[in-house]
Amino acid sequence: MIYFDQVSKIYPGDLVGLADVTFAIEPGEFVSVVGHSGAGKTTLLKMILGEDRPTAGNVFFESTNINRLNKRELPFLRRRIGSVFQDFRLLPNKTAFENIAFTMEAAGRTDNEIASDVPYVLELVGLGDKLWHFPHELSGGERQRVAIARAIVNQPDLLIADEPTGNLDPLNTHEIIQIFKKINDIGTTVILTTHNKGVIDDLGKRVLTMENGQVVRDDKHGRYVL
Repeated sequence: MIYFDQVSKIYPGDLVGLADVTFAIEPGEFVSVVGHSGAGKTTLLKMILGEDRPTAGNVFFESTNINRLNKRELPFLRRRIGSVFQDFRLLPNKTAFENIAFTMEAAGRTDNEIASDVPYVLELVGLGDKLWHFPHELSGGERQRVAIARAIVNQPDLLIADEPTGNLDPLNTHEIIQIFKKINDIGTTVILTTHNKGVIDDLGKRVLTMENGQVVRDDKHGRYVL
């Protein structure tokens, strides 16, 4: 599904974002990407989302060369990708239901689909009783669950989670990771970036370790090794 073919990214000032990176992620995989700050994790995710373009090499989503998509074509790619971030990025003046419905409306979903799917995904992440709560009425863990529900409501092929537990305590971290595993179990490909050694070691899934813009380890059933 995802293929990086000798991808490099050099930023102004000769700052290396990625250096000759090649790897593939198959449909349905759960892959964690680890590395110190500045190792290239965020640059890698931006390449998949088409937010940045390589200096050299190509990034493919199935048979689509992401580099060659224009501004009108990129939104169609991104509809197939759900994203979750450390800072939640919820709209503060909208309820949990409305935050998720907003994403569905942008994708052209009908009112009937919204009415049935939003409660379903909130139930899936354990917030079936929080439909009408605003973000400020939710805990950090609950806000992240809303963000996850929003990311998966349009049934993406790929879920990208960029440091999603960075602001959470250990209990909420464990619960969020269990949700990601559940999402992966129903067939969604998951790419997770994290600094949390416990998360990686508990998952026992494939781990890509990055250093200075390169993938220096690729372990099928990896642990956090830096």
